[in-house]
Amino acid sequence: MNPCLRALPLLAAVLSLSACVGGAARPEVPAESVVVSGQARQLELERQAWLRAHPEWSFQGRVAISRGGSGGSGRVDWQQQGRDYAIQLSAPVTRQSWRLSGEGATGRALLEGVEGGPRAGDDPQQLLREATGWDIPVEGMPAWVRGLVDEGQAGVSLDAQARPSAMDQQDWRIEYLDWFAPEQGRPALPRRVEARNGQAKVRLIVDHWDFPTP
Repeated sequence: MNPCLRALPLLAAVLSLSACVGGAARPEVPAESVVVSGQARQLELERQAWLRAHPEWSFQGRVAISRGGSGGSGRVDWQQQGRDYAIQLSAPVTRQSWRLSGEGATGRALLEGVEGGPRAGDDPQQLLREATGWDIPVEGMPAWVRGLVDEGQAGVSLDAQARPSAMDQQDWRIEYLDWFAPEQGRPALPRRVEARNGQAKVRLIVDHWDFPTP
């Protein structure tokens, strides 16, 4: 693990961003108390269909990552083209930056910007974790960062707009804390997301979504 990630200023930045993302404690609302109308369910089906019809997208935002006693925070720029991706990560406090790119068809990933030169592998999450200490569910993130639910998927809770408020994917528990309102023919999209898997935690604030015009 890169020793720079253990620096106190960086951990302080993680705590600062965590407080920003987490905010005040959220009361637990029993699933049965959420009333979802038929109209809301239909709008959510249309939102899911729109997302599947637009496989090219990108977002820019801020991320805080922790695992046990280590972690980091910084900026993230995620570019997705179908199953292929390019992720730019930067930690302003330590002035480090990495670029992770991958091909969905082959599963191969390339991590650049690490000490010793680029590294390649078949498991992008493990590749990133071993080189930087940042634990991000790279393969599952394209779906859950958009609030995209697989048909028949278990472990999904809905809000009053029938959007996912929480769901389980690949051993991760994902919670949706805030959403962008629909605009300019684009459906609602997550603004603040938190994901946990044991001691690993990812907190994300999306500043901007972009979908290319057909």
